[in-house]
Amino acid sequence: MQRTRVKICGITQRQDALDAIVAGADAIGLVFYAPSPRAVRIAQAKKIVAGLPPFVTVVGLFVDADAAVVKDTIAQVGLDCLQFHGNETAAYCEQFTLPYFKAIRMEAGLDLSAEVIKYDGAIAILLDSYQAGTPGGTGETFDWETIPALDKPLILAGGLDAKNIKHAIHTVHPYAVDVSGGVEATKGIKSPQKIAAFMEEVNNV
Repeated sequence: MQRTRVKICGITQRQDALDAIVAGADAIGLVFYAPSPRAVRIAQAKKIVAGLPPFVTVVGLFVDADAAVVKDTIAQVGLDCLQFHGNETAAYCEQFTLPYFKAIRMEAGLDLSAEVIKYDGAIAILLDSYQAGTPGGTGETFDWETIPALDKPLILAGGLDAKNIKHAIHTVHPYAVDVSGGVEATKGIKSPQKIAAFMEEVNNV
């Protein structure tokens, strides 16, 4: 069986990116959403990604951003993939030159299958916890048993850490998992020890 892929999100400094890659992460996430404690500016992002090893996917996360801002960020930083965490329509997401995946927050009463159909052009769907007024990074899990079978690759997010990741993978069988707060020393600063522990658990599933 293929190992579950891992994205370490909310990278704010180059050393954290290198620690994630050394530990075996498949992708790193850069947050271009100013209200987030893990937000990075373009100049900061360029320093993080400069000269990274090959076969590491750099994902840019946006929340209802102006299209011109997204295009400028793509051009300047050299992103590989886009992650949309707001109320973006499929038409909005598909106007850019890069593959994208759409985050859907698991709000009570949500018809997930209907939401997924809206984003036919997405390469994957990311499921995250719902918290009113917060587009992501809640640090909370949701009821994984409520996830129906989907026709898209599934990326699981929301409150993951080394203690629960094995259970999450056994329950959901996602294509990939997305972790941020669960591998941090403080908000926005990763812990190499926590990253290593998380990756070890994923590798041992």
